[in-house]
Amino acid sequence: MTSAGGSAQQSGHRSEPPTVFVLFGATGDLAKRMVLPAFFSLAQQGLLPENYLLVGNGRGDVSHEDFKGHVHDVLSEFGADPEAAENAAAWADFSSRLRFAGGGFDSDDPGSLLDVLAEAREQEGGDRAQMIHYFAVPPVAFAENTRALGQHGLAKGARVVYEKPFGVSPETFRTLNDTVHEVLDESQVFRIDHFLGKEATQNLHVLRFANSLIGDAWSSTHVRAVQIDVPETLDIADRAKFYDATGAFLDMIVTHLLQVAAEVAMDTPASLSADDLQSAREAVISQFRPLDPAEVVFGQFDGYRDVEGIDPGSDQDTFAACRLWIDNDRWRGVPFYLRTGKRLAGGAQQVSLLLREPERTPFDVPADHGVLTFDLKGKGGIDLSLVIKEPGTGLELTTSTAAIQLAEVEGGDALEPYARLINDVLQGDRSLFTRSDGLAAAWAVVEPVLQAPPAIQPYAPGSWGPQAAADLIAPDTWLVGQ
Repeated sequence: MTSAGGSAQQSGHRSEPPTVFVLFGATGDLAKRMVLPAFFSLAQQGLLPENYLLVGNGRGDVSHEDFKGHVHDVLSEFGADPEAAENAAAWADFSSRLRFAGGGFDSDDPGSLLDVLAEAREQEGGDRAQMIHYFAVPPVAFAENTRALGQHGLAKGARVVYEKPFGVSPETFRTLNDTVHEVLDESQVFRIDHFLGKEATQNLHVLRFANSLIGDAWSSTHVRAVQIDVPETLDIADRAKFYDATGAFLDMIVTHLLQVAAEVAMDTPASLSADDLQSAREAVISQFRPLDPAEVVFGQFDGYRDVEGIDPGSDQDTFAACRLWIDNDRWRGVPFYLRTGKRLAGGAQQVSLLLREPERTPFDVPADHGVLTFDLKGKGGIDLSLVIKEPGTGLELTTSTAAIQLAEVEGGDALEPYARLINDVLQGDRSLFTRSDGLAAAWAVVEPVLQAPPAIQPYAPGSWGPQAAADLIAPDTWLVGQ
């Protein structure tokens, strides 16, 4: 894993070679909300190369100046306001490096991209310029965009970032993976998962491997259950078409939460190199037991079928929960509970390890004893709930929590997940990106559910989902919302 250094910020730019970024889908929703603000954040902090250009690509015929205006508006709404006095210098520099290539891009017709890139690469060092392609496009376009990179001579030596999902079934994953490997070496491929870029997610293994008190307890000997919980209050109205084709299970559990489970469960890597970290993560995914559909709950919030753009007869899931088992010595017998859903009573992104009660104790230990929690939202945090003596003359027990807010750690300078991961792409660091063998193993885990999905159960908006999700985890309860 890499570290965003202060020396780069002091000099204003980093010492990477000249770089040309191509952002496919540059005027789309994902680019607007996540990717363009992340690029500007890196520019503000001096974490982009001294010589770089950012070329947006799309179907429309947009001038360079109009694209700059679009990015300005995007940042005003979703990023750091370019009109703010403290951002003026950064915006002036950043906007001068923006270009746009319209007319689309496919194997038969590259639109104006080749012409714009020829000028950009000449400006930024000719053949020495590093090419980084970012596919912020619908997944259905990944295969053709990849073939087009090869067809038009844009693949050699390039790094290519793929948004999620990388396939929507085991079959489409394999087909896409084969297409990608016909054009690119695996080392060129960066399959992004912003959950892996979160500060608290990275602390899952830092806390373990750098603290023996925690690391020695990180197994079934001391942990009785794990909860990975991402409930959302959000609706799906602005993503209706995507959501009705995907659902909660594919959108969140397959794509994000299985990867977070691997972060929790992996054994100590041989080193902190990208290959060793990825290998440790992928090895434990291969030990995930295929999900039993009887241990999976699907739900749909009341009124979903009335949302504009949703099929009136849709049986798509807007809620998913499951019990995952890991067949290795470290975790055998420990249930991992995963939950996510839309229109729920509260929002969170939380990983919790529930600790076992001591085998021999003279105390009547409280039922809610011993929980180590990683808050993945925002800057992140780590909470440890412990049993202590209640202050006073008696010997009554209670629980209290010690909290670390990562944003308040002295000397810290956290990047948002997308900025962090783009920063890693620049440095060629694949530690926090998924590898094809790990994704193949993840699809094998969920395949029984895709072949025989559980019945969709209704739930009221503003609730915590179907009752079956509470039954799944009983006699425990979900810590979020209990």
